[in-house]
Amino acid sequence: MPVPADVAFAWHERPGAFERLAPPWQRVREIERRGTIRDGDRAVIELHHGLLRRRWVAVHHSYEQNRQFADRQESGPFASWEHVHRFVPTTGETSTLEDEITYRLPFGLFGSLLGRRYAERTLARTFAYRDRRLADDLRRHTDAKAPLRVAITGSTGLIGRSLAAFLRTGGHDVITVSRRPQPGGIVWDPGAGLLEAEALAGVDAVVHLAGEPIGRRWTQARKREIVESRVRGTELLAKTLASLEHRPSVLVSASAIGFYGDRGDEPLDEASERGSGFLAGVCDAWEAACAPAHDAGIRVVNLRIGVVLEAVLPRLLPVFRAGVGGRVGSGRQWWSWISLDDLTAAVLHAITTDGLDGPVNAVAPEACTNADAMRTLARVLRRPCVAPLPAAAARMAFGELAREVLLAGQHVLPTRLETSGFRFAYPRLEAALRHTLGR
Repeated sequence: MPVPADVAFAWHERPGAFERLAPPWQRVREIERRGTIRDGDRAVIELHHGLLRRRWVAVHHSYEQNRQFADRQESGPFASWEHVHRFVPTTGETSTLEDEITYRLPFGLFGSLLGRRYAERTLARTFAYRDRRLADDLRRHTDAKAPLRVAITGSTGLIGRSLAAFLRTGGHDVITVSRRPQPGGIVWDPGAGLLEAEALAGVDAVVHLAGEPIGRRWTQARKREIVESRVRGTELLAKTLASLEHRPSVLVSASAIGFYGDRGDEPLDEASERGSGFLAGVCDAWEAACAPAHDAGIRVVNLRIGVVLEAVLPRLLPVFRAGVGGRVGSGRQWWSWISLDDLTAAVLHAITTDGLDGPVNAVAPEACTNADAMRTLARVLRRPCVAPLPAAAARMAFGELAREVLLAGQHVLPTRLETSGFRFAYPRLEAALRHTLGR
């Protein structure tokens, strides 16, 4: 690990560690936790495998601060399971994490004969993912400042959940802002103009991710929801922050590369002009709604987010695994993407980099065409890429959404992220896919 043993150990003791270490291809959810990782503390994990659902109850023991902890299965899918985590100092600034696992499969000798090879492959794949993500997270947090108090809107979405876990394991205090009450969180209702200003007092940074998803066919009513959920919510938040006596130092507000419209092969950086179309107008109004915060002296970063791999893969994987995947339309449209790990790290970078403000493109350095992206996914999955979705069929199925999202493209460059010192863990698509899919 790129940090001393005590730092790596502390990471595991914090809320969010389970979420950060759970591979995205495994359908697992922590539904109950009592304590942390000390002796007698318990965790209840729900496992999904196809239509089957199973609970795994783990009890912690053998806790030695900064040296080791262990968990034993009380009930679950194995006949027995024990996992010892050891933290071994190597030099002053690095350490080694040793995982010792002892298990028995169910159904005795029969289960062992049939399942041993599959179990070993699964464990190797899982722990390779865990080791990569843990090392990346620890490295990211060593570059950050002292622990911060961060409020997050949209904290129940894919990006928000991942960001909250990432920040908490780094030692930051996260306050969720959502429509549904959450422990220690803030309730708001942008449609009704309700947000408790006093609850945001003393916050160091605010990350604004809330907005209606765009991935369904756009009716006129749906388009109004997309616009209002972004503009009204952002205006409410920006005005509320501006009204505080003790304001946060920074507001990181989500936007999207749809700001640039369909631009063909033109390379686009943050200085490029706004494009045309519905999404370009939405993004422009979304960013402009931050003005009250900016005028009050709060540093505002408008993060123009590209295609987040973990958001689109659930739709692509069933098609490709069935052997009927392929490009969309001509496939020549540019696909500017980013991994979820790099996106969450980019948010922290935006929070802690004082000179960064205004529009910032959150995309990987290696953009590719849609056809190249689909061929890369097929190669990683070892599946064919032979069944394109014709443009006419896409327009018939998705209407305006197809024209502005599926068939449009932007070749976007992360110029300001890179010049401000941000380091991508996954700058290339194939490596990002192999990490995310455990391939």
